[in-house]
Amino acid sequence: MHALYEDAGKFFAGRVMSEADSSAQIELDSGKRVKVKSANVLLKFDKPSPAELMAAAHAMAQDIDLDMAWEFASDADFSFGDLARDYFSAKADLTQQAAMLMRLFDAPHYFRRLGKGNFKKASEDIVKAALLGIERKKVVAAQIDTWAAELASGSTPPSVREQLYKILFKPDKNAPEYKAVVEAAKRSQKAPLDLLTSAGAIDSPYQFHWRRFLFENFAKGTGFPALAAPAIKEVLPRAAVQAFSIDDSQTTEIDDALSVQGLGTGTVVFGVHIAAPGLAIAPDSPVDKVARERLSTVYMPGHKLTMLPDDVVQAYTLTAGRDCPAVSLYVTFDEATLEVKASETKLERVPIAANLRHDQLDSVVTEAALTGQAPADYEFAADLAFAFRLAKHLKVLREVARGKPENFNRPDYNFRLENVQGSEPLGDEVVGIGTRVRGSPLDLIVAEAMILANSTWGGWIAEFGVPGIYRSQASMAPGVKVRMGTKPAPHAGMGVAQYTWATSPLRRYVDLVNQWQIIAVAKHGRTAALVAPFKPKDTALFAVISGFDAAYSAYNGYQSAIERYWTLKYLAQNDIQELDAAVMAGGLVRADTLPLVFRAIGADTLPRNARVRIKINGCDLLTLDVHASVLARIDEAVAARSGEDVGHQSDHASDNAGDDDDAVSSGPLTLAIDMSEGDAVVPSSAA
Repeated sequence: MHALYEDAGKFFAGRVMSEADSSAQIELDSGKRVKVKSANVLLKFDKPSPAELMAAAHAMAQDIDLDMAWEFASDADFSFGDLARDYFSAKADLTQQAAMLMRLFDAPHYFRRLGKGNFKKASEDIVKAALLGIERKKVVAAQIDTWAAELASGSTPPSVREQLYKILFKPDKNAPEYKAVVEAAKRSQKAPLDLLTSAGAIDSPYQFHWRRFLFENFAKGTGFPALAAPAIKEVLPRAAVQAFSIDDSQTTEIDDALSVQGLGTGTVVFGVHIAAPGLAIAPDSPVDKVARERLSTVYMPGHKLTMLPDDVVQAYTLTAGRDCPAVSLYVTFDEATLEVKASETKLERVPIAANLRHDQLDSVVTEAALTGQAPADYEFAADLAFAFRLAKHLKVLREVARGKPENFNRPDYNFRLENVQGSEPLGDEVVGIGTRVRGSPLDLIVAEAMILANSTWGGWIAEFGVPGIYRSQASMAPGVKVRMGTKPAPHAGMGVAQYTWATSPLRRYVDLVNQWQIIAVAKHGRTAALVAPFKPKDTALFAVISGFDAAYSAYNGYQSAIERYWTLKYLAQNDIQELDAAVMAGGLVRADTLPLVFRAIGADTLPRNARVRIKINGCDLLTLDVHASVLARIDEAVAARSGEDVGHQSDHASDNAGDDDDAVSSGPLTLAIDMSEGDAVVPSSAA
């Protein structure tokens, strides 16, 4: 005797070897024996053979008219045998019953399965809706096939072009546009990015990187709503100083300025003056909501997306010739020993006498001029000389605390684009790459002044029980990262007892938050913890930290990637085919004169820090890959150093406001297209 049974939605037939009350042992034609529950056995028969029955039933099932079967079916529950007898004849044979079973099972939109070979007829409305859905699927499938054919032949359908970045990075895997790209990649045996490039979907590598960044971080666009800069209503005293700022010429958000009083008297008061938007912008106000959404200014060569609208920035920036509202830290030093005598924080209007510019003065305000070994023919010569002497002293104190000197052994790279048309680059401008050595006199003055202010204010608000957002580092051991938290803790890498970010409130939201807390202490003293915008253990502070970390990481990642793009453009524009470089770990090399780290064939067998000449074989502006190989070693074997300390780059050392290493790397170009079932592959990542 034979039996037909169902298992996991599929039908099988075989010879019954034995039976019990609840199960049967059945041998399939393959020789495999299976134990089947009696409830799953739907037909028993002697003839024909199992294989003959299954073949005949499958063929016959395709000819059964579902609409007619649905008409014949009872409104009550019924079995497949009942419907076979209604559809074929009262004496429906075994093959006809098996064919009806298979047909019913494959038509859930007509008949609902009840188990044990029983079914329930669907309502007319459900059937109509299901048939409409099936027809839609056929239309969509045909559309997918058409789009895939177009892509494979080298053209991009408009619908796919419109969804390009969503398809690549945040796809809806059920969307027809996504499925068309996957299907076309399989047919053409190309990686999705290569496919879309050859089909004309990506016509500009620069726009590809830029639009991807906007898609992921500024989905609503980069424009600002109509906002007016709130006025500072309180009357502030005018400071008796002549302050000056030090920034690059491209800087429009001038957050900080310095002043020096009392030179030659034995007691000098050093002032750090920070723009005070926190005196006007209230938490949860319209301007605050915009700042909190962006969290930071985004920097890139030739363009930037500011945290605040320009009209708002200009209302509070420290522009020369104005008395600007500021949060001022005054630290009193013994002029001879530079011992700290006192410190004080004031809310006031500060006369800004000048906006000094790095790029105009770095070659003039030299260490020799500042120390009296060369003429000092520039503004604020005496003030800058004291500030430089103080900066060197503060740096030494920090180095003692951190246990070793800071080593600024690589320059900062500055990108300049020529002939930028409109508000943002197009990607084909001529790029120039210059350098400024970290730790130059003006750089050191500003860096140490900001560290002094951030560390002092961090300790000061903690004394009054007011929380803030701190940056800390438990040790300088490899792998110990800088973290953000709400309680003061040592920053080992900088050699300070605590460190906040509070000196760039026009450019970073964390600084604005900390400024609100500082202002509360300056106004209310011991009762500040009761009235500060953020109270102790306030969960809102942790939300700010979480959001800021994510945004700042994304912004810095894009800045690194787009600087790498312009570096590769620089190679092409200047026909640079060879570079000198130093070997790093894992087959990577670092170019001597460009902000470029990449993999080079042959470097993995050389010791770290070996000096090599590199052959540039090609660059990919989409993946930001550099294809290179080692031409020759240009030094004697160099023993690898035990470690490399890149030091701290002040958030004011350059206009990009970061303290990250200058090893520019794009990171992997990760696509979200799943090709696991196909043969196409995702492009390789950039080193």
